[in-house]
Amino acid sequence: MATKKEKEAEKKAHVSVVTAKSLTFFEKYINNPSPTGFEWEGQRLWLEYLKPYVDKTYIDNYGTAVGIINPDAPYKVVIEAHADEISWFVNYITKDGLIYVVRNGGSDHQIAPSKRVNIHTDNGMVKAVFGWPAIHTRSGEKEDAPTLKNIFLDCGATSKEEVEAMGIHVGCVVTYEDEFMVLNDRYYVGRALDNRAGGFMIAEVARLLKEHKKQLPFGLYIVNAVQEEIGLRGAEMITHYIKPNLAIVTDVTHDTQTPMINKITQGDLACGQGPVLSYAPAVQINLNRLLVDVAKANDIPFQRQASSRYTGTDTDAFAYSNGGVPSALISLPLRYMHTTVEMVHKEDLDNVIRLIYEVLLKIEDGQDFRSFVV
Repeated sequence: MATKKEKEAEKKAHVSVVTAKSLTFFEKYINNPSPTGFEWEGQRLWLEYLKPYVDKTYIDNYGTAVGIINPDAPYKVVIEAHADEISWFVNYITKDGLIYVVRNGGSDHQIAPSKRVNIHTDNGMVKAVFGWPAIHTRSGEKEDAPTLKNIFLDCGATSKEEVEAMGIHVGCVVTYEDEFMVLNDRYYVGRALDNRAGGFMIAEVARLLKEHKKQLPFGLYIVNAVQEEIGLRGAEMITHYIKPNLAIVTDVTHDTQTPMINKITQGDLACGQGPVLSYAPAVQINLNRLLVDVAKANDIPFQRQASSRYTGTDTDAFAYSNGGVPSALISLPLRYMHTTVEMVHKEDLDNVIRLIYEVLLKIEDGQDFRSFVV
């Protein structure tokens, strides 16, 4: 017979809401490149997965994808993530066939040397590498660090004409080829977990609602926005189409437990300790209190984060649209943001899904989140 301690441990044991089928989609979705401004293929994959769980789908001119449950309901609730990943643009091709780049989003120049990449052309992918001088050839007391001025791509060509014959031109987008993996049966690892993990999580919420036969008293808009990485642009556009009454955004935030991160400025946040709830001017206080209350009522672990002035996520775009939309942010702790080895904890991902799902079941039709009415 189990002891009281064993029963408590069993009760606390984590049970994943992610299925084997879901995980197969997640891996495929992460591995598919969706650079900012060129998200179409990823959005197509996402909508194909989401369609069985929604009543209607929509995609706007720039590629933001939406799945809608109860599309005729007047009260509209959004759950949102962004679909785009950081990348590079071809900017200059030398006469010797080397290629210089500029950022598309917040790409980190310091991780580029020796990385393998795909150059997207109208003729398909062209393989290339970020070259870097061998250690034997570098000299001087102070070595040059990678910068936008000295990192370059080598696609094996010997002339500008050969590069152009491959279909490469100024403006071609470049993505890293690193792919999804599971690390120590504990972490999901890959490029673009910021924020395709979010797109996956909100799709899983729609799946759970469908499979559990939950009837919502409002319209639910599952939004996978484009162009967040260059200024929340996709969210800005879609808010004018939906005109939501409420928005819950999910994105990633920094795990601060690894070296060279200052907890005094970045906060004390850890992978494996639960979703992160943000406090910021854009985060509506009473909606945020609902998130906290639901997390506590359902034994969902959570952490807290404070953001000065703005969150830097699509929360800001929704909050300040349409005369002010009550908005809140649920973040997924992540290590090594904007690298090719971004890491999130399995249990955190599950718990973000659970929290959004449970919160939706508590929201009432026409609910007023103002602190007082005059």
